[in-house]
Formats: sequence, C-alpha cells, structure tokens
Amino acid sequence: MSSAQYPPVFDGHMDTVLSLASTGRSFFERSSQGHVDLPRAREGGLGGGFCAIYLSDPQPEAIELADSSALVDVARTTNIPGFQRYIDERTFPDPMDLEYAQNKALTLLGRLIRLEEASDGQCKIVRTGADIQGCMHDGTFAMLLHFEGAEPLDFDGDALEVFHRAGVRSVGLTHSRRNRFATGVPFKFPNSPDTGPGLSDHGKDLVRLLNRKRMMIDLSHITEKGFWDVAAITDAPLVATHSSAWDLSASPRNLTSRQLAAVRESRGMVGLSFHVGFLSEDGSFNSDVPISVMVDHIDRLVDLAGIDSVGLGSDFDGAIMPDALEDAAGLPKLMAEISNRGYSDEEMRKLAHANWVRVLTETWGA
Repeated sequence: MSSAQYPPVFDGHMDTVLSLASTGRSFFERSSQGHVDLPRAREGGLGGGFCAIYLSDPQPEAIELADSSALVDVARTTNIPGFQRYIDERTFPDPMDLEYAQNKALTLLGRLIRLEEASDGQCKIVRTGADIQGCMHDGTFAMLLHFEGAEPLDFDGDALEVFHRAGVRSVGLTHSRRNRFATGVPFKFPNSPDTGPGLSDHGKDLVRLLNRKRMMIDLSHITEKGFWDVAAITDAPLVATHSSAWDLSASPRNLTSRQLAAVRESRGMVGLSFHVGFLSEDGSFNSDVPISVMVDHIDRLVDLAGIDSVGLGSDFDGAIMPDALEDAAGLPKLMAEISNRGYSDEEMRKLAHANWVRVLTETWGA
C-alpha cells in the first residue's frame, strides 16, 4: 500500500521536537524510536503539521498520583513527553513560572528553527495557507510552530510579539493543567469536559490579542467552560487540533456533540487524535485499537461537524498509537480504511490537508 495513492497529510498535532530533544535521534534518519522522522514521514505521506512546543513541569516527580488510574502505570513505564501525570484536579501543579516557561520555549523553538536550517530545503516553517499548500504540492515537510499551552506568554503581549516574529502562528491556551489564562481538563475517564472554570480575565484578554494578531487558538485541552468563553469572544473559527468524539469515547479530552456543532457553525476544525485512550470505548490505554475505530470517530466527527471541518491531529510522539498504525509510515493504512468507508477523492483531500489549509487561511489571512 503506497502513500502515493492518497493525498498528503497535514497533521494537527505532533510532539516530535520533544522526542528529538529527549532521545537525541536525528529527524533526517529513520529511527525505531518515536513516531516521526523524515524517512517515515515520506513513506507514509505525512507532509507536515503543527509542531508543538510543549513545556513539561520542572518537577513532575513531585506530583502525587492517584493509584486507581490507568494513567499511573503508563506514566511510570513510558518516557513519552506528551503525557502528564495529572489524574484529577487534585494533582494539577501550580501555574508554571514565567521565566522557566520562556526559557524552555526558546530552547524548543530554537531546535525547530535550526532543524529548518539544517534540512537543505527539505523542511519549511510555514506562516500562510499558501505555504502549506505549496509544501503539500512539492514534498517539502511543512512545520507550523505551535504553543501547547500559553505559559511562555506575559500579560502585556510583549513575548507574543517576539514569538510571532520567530514564526509561531498557533497557541493552545492550556495543556491538561492550570495556568494564568485557562484551566485544562484532567485525564480522567469517563468524564465530561465540563471539569473546571473557564478563562481568567487575562485569558479573555489573550483571546482578543490572538485575534488581533490573527493567530490560531487551539481548544483541545481546555475545559468546556473555557471552550464556550472563547466561542463568545473570538472572531476566528473554533479549532481543536487533536480531539476525538466524546459520544464514542467519554474522555474529557474529546468534544461533545454540542461543541462539534459550534465548530461547524464557526467553520472551524477538529483534528482526530490517534491516542488510544481517546478512541477506545472504555478509555483504556491498550494499543490494540483497530484502525476501523479511528474511522468510526471520523464518521462521527463528520456527522456532527461536517466534512469541511474534520482533519487529522495524530499526537504523534506524544501519545500511544494503535498497533495497527504504529507510526507515520502507517498512515496509508488509515487512508485506505477511510477510502473503504466510501469517502470520495475530494473528501479524502479535505480530510488529509485541505480543511487545515482552509481554516488556517481564514484565521491568518491570505
């Protein structure tokens, strides 16, 4: 099964820079570690995506874990940096120190900029929808710089100006934690996303600032109250880069039918998360989830949000992938199953990358 049969994929969420930093592996050489490198991306038809700058807590080992949660065993046995050891609200750490967050963000941002420079034109930091479309056409790996959590941002907007000049074009207001702007949902199953407060006053100010800067706002980790606070303020499409359908897997990280209806009304986007805990009916972290279940979620997202508002948001290098997919090289298996469900060539193109190009162009401007 060849990736050439299918349109190239633009991915709504990858934690690859964290994987590169923690393992020391090269992005330009095929590896048995992690999920994404350039050889496997090309083999699987992965044309690029959101490159998350995610900040781990200074002392995660100090967080008390709830022994009853399945996440505990995963957290103790894996070094996947995208997983946080937060089981419920009691385990959320205090908001991250601004200086620490900015230093960590600069380090990871610098790695991505150096990766582009070292790629000899094989990778490109994208700033417009036309940039992404061009990369999908000519095979250049597209890197959209994205903050997964607004911890590096100050209240006055000074840091945002600098990060924007460096190429950051997307901000998730929070990860599954608290910060000075918003509160995230815990990894607690089953649970509604209505798990905590909405935006702080500073969070509301940040939404307005991001609108003025025409930067995308990611709602994948935020509480439901925070989601609706953003919806009431923003003039941009509502976007959740890596979430699945709550109706099929009752994780607070997934979107309810009402939230998906709001995404549809705003001409926004939801990118299907590949993490098995957000796909499985029982919320388990078993990796034997079949690809058919992934497409069940796509079907449900399309039913509720519309074919123009659904894409892919794998969480490669930051989550547990289904064994049947494994890594970026396995994407043709997913595309084949989508095709087998009866989606047309044009619908396949929309799901693969065209919807992302459309919503980002509408958010950023031409």
